[in-house]
Amino acid sequence: MKVLILHQHFNTPQQGGAIRSYYLAKSLLEKGIEVTIITGSDSRQYRKELFEGILIHYLPVAYYNRFGFMARTRSFFKYLFGVMYHSEILHDITICYVISTPLTTGLAGLWIKWRHKIRFIFEVGDLWPEAPIQLGYIKNYFLKKALYKLEKLIYQQSESVVALSPRIRNAIEEKLPDKKIVVITNISDVDFYCQESKSEVLLRKYDVREKFVISYIGTLGFANGLEYFLECAHACQQADLTIQFILCGEGAMLQVLKQRAQRLNLQNFLLVPFQNRHGVREILNVSDAVFVCYRHVSILETGSPNKYFDGLASGKLIIMNFGGWIKEEVENNQCGIFLDPKHPSDIVQKIDPFLQQRELLLQFQRNARQLAETTYSRKIIGEKIFTLFAETVK
Repeated sequence: MKVLILHQHFNTPQQGGAIRSYYLAKSLLEKGIEVTIITGSDSRQYRKELFEGILIHYLPVAYYNRFGFMARTRSFFKYLFGVMYHSEILHDITICYVISTPLTTGLAGLWIKWRHKIRFIFEVGDLWPEAPIQLGYIKNYFLKKALYKLEKLIYQQSESVVALSPRIRNAIEEKLPDKKIVVITNISDVDFYCQESKSEVLLRKYDVREKFVISYIGTLGFANGLEYFLECAHACQQADLTIQFILCGEGAMLQVLKQRAQRLNLQNFLLVPFQNRHGVREILNVSDAVFVCYRHVSILETGSPNKYFDGLASGKLIIMNFGGWIKEEVENNQCGIFLDPKHPSDIVQKIDPFLQQRELLLQFQRNARQLAETTYSRKIIGEKIFTLFAETVK
């Protein structure tokens, strides 16, 4: 079997960022399946390389989290046309695995199916176009209708749909009740991230000795609503709690967040630049809790954020401010707390038991790690993805 993965935002572990597609590719390789990936890069020309057995084709298509809506849209279509142009690499491919977002990768999947007679599986990590519509990026009535029709067409033409959460599956089932939909969530790398004692060296590096540390590690985008995170830091500062907040990442809202932190005169806040996963592991080492933050928009409750799964793998208390399936899971497994999305000051009362009772914190952290090991490990998710491919091509 030869699998082609279309993922515009593919990352290696050395690059950092979301590396789900890398994990999936490695799982397939371990089963004897050849894997080719077409992705984008900020290089000026097309290139290809063999990385750990994965043949990667890099198209000269730049994309950065700091891009605005129009710049992102141009990048999405440039990637689509790049895939079409480099179609000569598609010989002997058994099946194509198309990863969204964006929805335009589905157009590439449709073209490959019609032009090269290669079937495709479509992975849905975020519900497009519903997410940008609810966030206010897309307002034109006719554009909305066209995008909804495209979404449905992509689902119909795919062999099956992989939903990264139960809520995404439910939303797709409402549109296509007879479609085969498999839930395969994001991955907790329980081999790389581990539950460990805080390093004295790292405690000094980040100046957080004898402090309770809450970290947010990920994209600093509009959808993440990180003004809420800063307001939580402000509420804890006002309450004179010995809590340090760490914000790590890059994105379009970086400058806005810097300015807001200055206006709030936060003394318990540290901004750390984007890190690869080794840097992320350092920050998680000194953290007691991981914050998963989203703007108060219902569609965002369906997602499967990487930072949640990294937090579970590293055995951290999960703090979140949105509802949905993750809230239910966190509460059912007693590994985190939910904050009122309209009142950031809620954190002062909710976090206090964990400041006062060390054993309670440790219990919630152990529960988080156990959930990662028993439900979201690379081995478990890898077996699910292999089974899907095996069933599809038999």
